Amino acid sequence: MTNVTPTLTPKPWISGIAPYVPGKSAGADGRALIKLSANENPLGTSDAARAAFTAAQDAADALSRYPDPGSNLLREAIAARFGLDPARVICGNGSDELLHLAAGTYAGAGDEILYVRYGFAVYEIAARRVGATPVEADDRDYATDVDALLAAVTDKTRVVYLANPNNPTGTLATREEVTRLHAGLPKDVLFVIDQAYAEYLAPDEDDGGLELAKTEPNVFVTRTFSKIHGLAAERIGWGYAASDVISALHRIRLPFNVTRAGQAAAVAALGDDDFVTRSREHNASWRAWLAREIEGLGNHGLRVVPSATNFLLVLFEGSVSAETVYNRLMDAGYIVRWLPGQGLPHALRMTIGTEEETRGLAAAIRAALAG
Repeated sequence: MTNVTPTLTPKPWISGIAPYVPGKSAGADGRALIKLSANENPLGTSDAARAAFTAAQDAADALSRYPDPGSNLLREAIAARFGLDPARVICGNGSDELLHLAAGTYAGAGDEILYVRYGFAVYEIAARRVGATPVEADDRDYATDVDALLAAVTDKTRVVYLANPNNPTGTLATREEVTRLHAGLPKDVLFVIDQAYAEYLAPDEDDGGLELAKTEPNVFVTRTFSKIHGLAAERIGWGYAASDVISALHRIRLPFNVTRAGQAAAVAALGDDDFVTRSREHNASWRAWLAREIEGLGNHGLRVVPSATNFLLVLFEGSVSAETVYNRLMDAGYIVRWLPGQGLPHALRMTIGTEEETRGLAAAIRAALAG
């Protein structure tokens, strides 16, 4: 008798997942490039956060002891900074983990998870991972269309994701739009407001998400230390929701999911308002400068989507394609983000870098368009 080894077959919803593709930092030949593809802080990390990180790493038992599984000091610092209840704060391995927890806790096979077209790529992955059906609502010129989202809600909808500001488009839904979207959702639908870029907003641009999460039982707000705080390497996210939601999320949250040094650095980063302000002001100034430079390139068919983030989405609607410019920029030493996998083969997403990097990128784009 011939022994036949059975073939392991993933669940069909797993086979349907296209893995997340992170921003590249090197060319196809391995050459290091100026990395403007991952929306990292060009000013680096604050001195206070770096010192706290180093001190935690240098502790005698830094490697032999597990970190605080509940991230208690960090949760308390977040709560004090934003006027929240620390018991309702949850920390994660980046906000990505928290987005996956939301899908895994509240949706499954036969359910639907809804988000806007050109939303964050993790939403589709999170939906498919649990066997739910991902549903895209139409956008409004690359921005969130509240009416389209509400029209797409069915009795199978269990989670609605809203990135605000949105990645990869950079667009911002107003406080009024967010409030109207929440008001139109059934109470048994979890409304996840993904605020990874919230710290780049001016005070009058705040979408009110945290205020909603303080009082509404079906709102979950997520944030990250990866962007303006410059702690991307440590993967630290946090979220806020009603006690019942947080308790449910903790049932499937992995323990020890934030490193000891990362927790210490994040606590210090929260207290460094000067670094955050400097990062926000640098970004606003050079984002506006780069947008003007691109828009002033004449008859090349380029359009800049209005951005509230630390990047620009540039649409190539003329004779020179986004792919062509992407490759020419790599030849010139710059890597940005080309997004055909997210339905944007005609667009490039460009992180705002240092002054030198941003000026160099503008010159490289000009040269790439000239051929």
